[in-house]
Amino acid sequence: MARGSSGGRWIQQWDPEDEVFWAERGERIARRNLVFSVLSEHIGFSIWTLWSVMVLFMGPEYGVDPAGKFFLIATATMVGAVIRVPYTFAVARFGGRNWTVISALLLLLPTGAAYAVMEPGTSYGTFLAVAALTGVGGGNFASSMTNINAFFPLRKKGWALGLNAGGGNIGVPVVQLVGLLVIGTAGAAHPRLVLGVYLPLIVLAALCAALCMDNLAPVKNDTGAAKEAVRDPHTWIMSLLYIGTFGSFIGYSFAFGLVLQTQFGRTPLQAASLTFVGPLLGSLIRPVGGSLADRFGGARITLWTFAAMAAATGIVVYASVSESLPVFLVGFIALFVLSGLGNGSTYKMIPGIFKAKALAKGMAGEVAEAYGRRLSGAAMGLIGAVGALGGLAINLAFRQSFLTAGTGTGAFVAFLLCYAVCFTVTWAVYLRRPVAAPVTSAKANAQLSYVEV
Repeated sequence: MARGSSGGRWIQQWDPEDEVFWAERGERIARRNLVFSVLSEHIGFSIWTLWSVMVLFMGPEYGVDPAGKFFLIATATMVGAVIRVPYTFAVARFGGRNWTVISALLLLLPTGAAYAVMEPGTSYGTFLAVAALTGVGGGNFASSMTNINAFFPLRKKGWALGLNAGGGNIGVPVVQLVGLLVIGTAGAAHPRLVLGVYLPLIVLAALCAALCMDNLAPVKNDTGAAKEAVRDPHTWIMSLLYIGTFGSFIGYSFAFGLVLQTQFGRTPLQAASLTFVGPLLGSLIRPVGGSLADRFGGARITLWTFAAMAAATGIVVYASVSESLPVFLVGFIALFVLSGLGNGSTYKMIPGIFKAKALAKGMAGEVAEAYGRRLSGAAMGLIGAVGALGGLAINLAFRQSFLTAGTGTGAFVAFLLCYAVCFTVTWAVYLRRPVAAPVTSAKANAQLSYVEV
């Protein structure tokens, strides 16, 4: 390990695919960076989804109707999605450790701003601007995943990326639990207590990253890889699938409590006591999705996840029409669990797809591994950004459904159709075997190899 010209801890050589290097040194370093990456990303997710909690504190005295609250959380979702693209490239520009410190400290801005304005009488435009600032927390996911992707060998990526993302995703239910604790003890008139909890935690995350993480010198921004990833149809196909999995998770995480209040008449305390359950279970199961994908293939797990999500959405539609809260909770929480499972399996597919393309091009060994790392790293940021826009679509769909019909039923029907499309695309592109045999073309070889992604 050596000190780079930009300061900080820099590792000059890194080859996780070398099994001797991995066993002797690489795994220990990679796991240490993973732990503190999870901590920072965890807090980033909490800040990104902060307004899913703040809207529960906004009673009639704030003068914001349900449609306005849905638009607040949609704004936070949108900014968090868009900012993922530059955050992806920041890792190579500044170093994974250095950018983790910077991105953690940036979380002080939206948290401090919310602390300053969170009271009745503040204009809606001000709330909207502060909600937009929380988008920086959404960017942390992209930089963290890009960084951890570089640390681990392909055979471990499903587990590592699933654990990294799952640990980050748990930031959603944790901030909702903090909100529940505040509402249950101090009452709905004290939202600043939630913000006061997170200000010192942000500083702690930045300090831990500075002391315990590393920069990888071999990780460089590759504009050629970025352009190639943008042109590759699989980048956009996987973006669609990630809209179905992660877009669902983050969109439902933002909207769950507000749907309970608006459609089922729950009080802030009642809504807060239920809101955290789905995101918690969805976060915990994400590493399981990655591990199952490592074992059985990401495409297979993703396919059946979408089938199950469509079935769970059907249950939610029934509950919404019949106004049955218990059935609604069963179906909605199942959607969280399944979206978490699919999050892990879809992200596992990305490096596998690009390695399969390398093999189809006639590459082998380290050359194929390097090509897969290069293209998957470039694609992950874009896929993560587009996928997160699914959360924006979900909240806008809820807003429109409640404006026009007073319930979320119409939105859920639209979500069911989306899962059916994602199921079909997954099967058609990554699992359908060509009819002709034996396989004689590189294209057919590539298609068959996708069975294992």
